[in-house]
Amino acid sequence: MLIVIVCVALVVFILKYVLGSSGPNPFETDTREPLKKMVHNRKEKNKVLKQGFVASKVPDNLDAIIIGSGIGGLGLAVLLAKVGKKVLVLEQHDRAGGCCHTFTEKGFEFDVGIHYIGDLLEHKPFRCMLDHLTNGQLQWEPLENPFDQVVMGPPENRRRYPIYSGRTRFPEELKKCFPGEEKAIDEYLKLVKKTGRGVWLLALLKTCPVPVAKFLIYTGLVKRLSFFFKMASRSLTEVVNELTENKELRAVFTYIFGTYGNMPKDASFSMHSLLVNHYLNGAWYPKGGASEIAYHMIPIIEKAGGAVLVRAPVNRILFNDAKEAYGVSVMKGQEEIHMHAPMVISNAGIFNTYQKLLPKELQAMPSIQEQLSMMKNGEGGLSVFLGLNGTKEELALKADNYWIFSENNLDELVENYLNGKREESAKSVPFLFVASPSAKDPTWEERSPGKSTLSLVSFAKYEWFEEWKDDKVTNRAPDYKELKQTFIDSILEVVMDVFPKITRDKIEYIDAGTPITNTHYIGAPKGEIYGADHGIARFSPEFNATVRPQTPLKNLYLTGQDVFVCGFAGALAGALTCGSVILNRNLHLDAIALAKKTKLMNAKLKGDYAATFSCRQRHGGESSVGSLRLILS
Repeated sequence: MLIVIVCVALVVFILKYVLGSSGPNPFETDTREPLKKMVHNRKEKNKVLKQGFVASKVPDNLDAIIIGSGIGGLGLAVLLAKVGKKVLVLEQHDRAGGCCHTFTEKGFEFDVGIHYIGDLLEHKPFRCMLDHLTNGQLQWEPLENPFDQVVMGPPENRRRYPIYSGRTRFPEELKKCFPGEEKAIDEYLKLVKKTGRGVWLLALLKTCPVPVAKFLIYTGLVKRLSFFFKMASRSLTEVVNELTENKELRAVFTYIFGTYGNMPKDASFSMHSLLVNHYLNGAWYPKGGASEIAYHMIPIIEKAGGAVLVRAPVNRILFNDAKEAYGVSVMKGQEEIHMHAPMVISNAGIFNTYQKLLPKELQAMPSIQEQLSMMKNGEGGLSVFLGLNGTKEELALKADNYWIFSENNLDELVENYLNGKREESAKSVPFLFVASPSAKDPTWEERSPGKSTLSLVSFAKYEWFEEWKDDKVTNRAPDYKELKQTFIDSILEVVMDVFPKITRDKIEYIDAGTPITNTHYIGAPKGEIYGADHGIARFSPEFNATVRPQTPLKNLYLTGQDVFVCGFAGALAGALTCGSVILNRNLHLDAIALAKKTKLMNAKLKGDYAATFSCRQRHGGESSVGSLRLILS
């Protein structure tokens, strides 16, 4: 009876905590505006994206300072701006956006981190939230279906498996490729869906009072309440190996591990389930390219009195004698400029925040060291950028992605590659992601007629390049350039084989970014592209109750990938989680409520339109276009 009473009391407390809210709601008002004409002029966009730091541009009476302008920082800044907070976002690079920024070389614009985003059906909470965070100005273009192509095997024996979106089409198409494996495919999808639905408890552990989180963990309730945590300790390899003996199907089940950076034997099935669920309803790409994201967020921050300033490298967070954060310091040449605010929020990642921006005595705190001991750096990223002469039609490029593997033994491929000697690994990169941003963007042909781009992504050890980390980024040593060229050449051979219309004479520009390139441009300590490692340990209940938006230091918070999970959606979930703590309300539920309200409004709008159209048709009234204009006005 006592156990029953305690459990009931706990459930009541959790429901009250989850559903209760006392702070302001950034999603309360529909702030979407009529769609404005897209701006393609680079100089005009740079007036928003490249506002350089000078002390005179820092607003007075700040409510918060955010370090880092990636989506975890910008997203949170917009949430706070929506409730009237004046926020300063500081970015060390020369343009805002973090992994959402773009760069241009020889007339080709390249996206560095946005390749495809899922879960963007119009009525979904994630889509409604993004519409709200950009005042309805960010537009999305759906990818082809199939959106992914899995290619396995050597050139003489390449096998292709199309991956379709759609909760029924996804398994149906897989079954066509693997007759006799229907049961395994159905069970895989069932596990993926069931596991993904339990992610709500991850958010709860990061926001509820610590004693409640610990009680849920130590009583074992956390695994009873959430299948996500029940599966979190199981590797992706372990789960799929139990489902089928077919090695090719195992590889297709696990192919998307590159979106979070851990080989299947080291990956949590729970993390994998989030990615598969994310794309079940389709994949999208931002119209106008990734820079559109920051471009439409920054004005909202500015409207509330805040600012987003670049070339603003924060060198330390300021604390008083009571260990309370009260501002940051930025190095401007040899001068140190201090800025003050009642709270500091870091989107720079947990390692940069704790190991570089804290005073030594605070770094040594047991609670800080405990969090650092639970995490390790993710694997370094390797990117190759191709600028091509030719349209997407001429080059046979589509709005989809290719995941290319030299064979189906994915764990062995990755392990041998990353543990090999760098010169040997550079000659044979066994796994590669290939996408054409230009083919996905319907505005590209208008902006860059007759041109196309490819983005190629794999992984590489930071240690392979570490000896050159202190060289000037645009003029590193000849040995570095030689090693980089070896990677480029081996990767290019694979691409030209899979895409036969891409030939060397079509290539106008080619270059690569290594892990030390990532360190320079996006501040990744070990060149990682997904923040802290996303292995099995990352998804233990204990970890998620410990690494939270609140740090052990008062007035200092964390946002972004390291708070929740990696990727664009994961970093935004980190912003929602951090915002929930700061504003003292559950913003995840607020986003869901916003989606429900938007869906009702859209249904009412369509109903009103249908009725008006029907009435006017009966009475010989104006056209449907005129009727719609009447309703919208």
